[in-house]
Amino acid sequence: MARLLAGEPETRAQFEAEPTAYRWIFYREGADIWTRVLELRHGGDHDNKGTEIRSSQLGNDQLARTVIRCFDEVAQTYGESGYRGKWGEHFPRTELEALRRLWGTHQHPRTT
Repeated sequence: MARLLAGEPETRAQFEAEPTAYRWIFYREGADIWTRVLELRHGGDHDNKGTEIRSSQLGNDQLARTVIRCFDEVAQTYGESGYRGKWGEHFPRTELEALRRLWGTHQHPRTT
């Protein structure tokens, strides 16, 4: 999400639910973000082997706010150490705070 707010036209994320994987593909088009979620039998499969399970269009503000809110809820529910215990990875605190800063800048651009 931070990459999209910074101006990149496309980015991806993948969540492993071994052996299944869920690939999120985000395309930026002006102030809107198109999102496709694919379910893949194996994480290394090409997009065209996946089944689209969701597709939507949201404003980048709405999507950024939703992502931040979701990660805040996860941190509140599990705590950062609980997150690591549940998912085997460190909680993405640095990335979340970078997104929060970018979103704040995007919401309230500085005037010179």
